[in-house]
Amino acid sequence: MKNTIINIGLINPKSPSNVGSVLRASGCFQADKIFYTGVRFERAAQFNTDTQSVEGYVSLKGVDDLYSTVEYGTEVVCVDLVEGATSLPDFKHPEKALYVFGPEDGTISQDIVNKADHVVYIPTIGCLNLAASVNVVLYDRVAKLKPFTANDDLIRESRDINNHRKVNK
Repeated sequence: MKNTIINIGLINPKSPSNVGSVLRASGCFQADKIFYTGVRFERAAQFNTDTQSVEGYVSLKGVDDLYSTVEYGTEVVCVDLVEGATSLPDFKHPEKALYVFGPEDGTISQDIVNKADHVVYIPTIGCLNLAASVNVVLYDRVAKLKPFTANDDLIRESRDINNHRKVNK
């Protein structure tokens, strides 16, 4: 299903640990690229926590405008607690998407929300942090679009080298 595009847009992220976790989620859920705006992350990038070296195969790039990264046929999906947004469980993911997430200490600008093809929220009591939100959205996408076969082969390929557990019935 790699004729899909899964890009992540982060608006002025401040936490290197959150960006590192977004990198890890992007690797686990086969995202293609991560774009970010602002300068806070660049100042903190030396503390990046990309524990699986995902940056080697998922592009991480600073840009001035997230909309400049949108490839032909790609739909922009803002993910934020915005009145009138679609609940994530009710959302049908597009094949080609740029998922846009606001900063840890803010929200997505009204201008970006207005230009988006879709605005989605994760129904929670309170708000999730940036990395948790990215993980939930990417998992929801995988669960709904089923881009790969979930079986014991996937488990063996994905788990840590110290994990050899099996279910004994």
